[in-house]
Amino acid sequence: MTENIAALEKFQDDVKESQLLWALQDKASGDWVVMDSMNYEETEVMPLWSTEALAKTHCIEEWSDYAPASISLADWFEFWLEDLVEDDVIVGLNWIGEASDIELGLSEFTEALGQIEAL
Repeated sequence: MTENIAALEKFQDDVKESQLLWALQDKASGDWVVMDSMNYEETEVMPLWSTEALAKTHCIEEWSDYAPASISLADWFEFWLEDLVEDDVIVGLNWIGEASDIELGLSEFTEALGQIEAL
């Protein structure tokens, strides 16, 4: 659990100045990467990164048709949160594709974002 807290604090630090989250979006369809959780059965996870550079490293192989796309914190709270809650999706924090990846529930993740959102 301490590892999760440290990773979340690092994520907050990275996002605080830019006020942007990064996800992967299909260039043609506009679909976003959401996949099966590596840690929880019957759960989907949306990988999010704290920087565009981190997100871009995953635009290879099966995701070569995807590009990093920013989501402002304001948009996260206004548009994204409700839809992800309805779809029961969790968040992958600076996801790298390993079983040790940190996956957080939306309430914990969003509460942390609320602490850094510029008003």
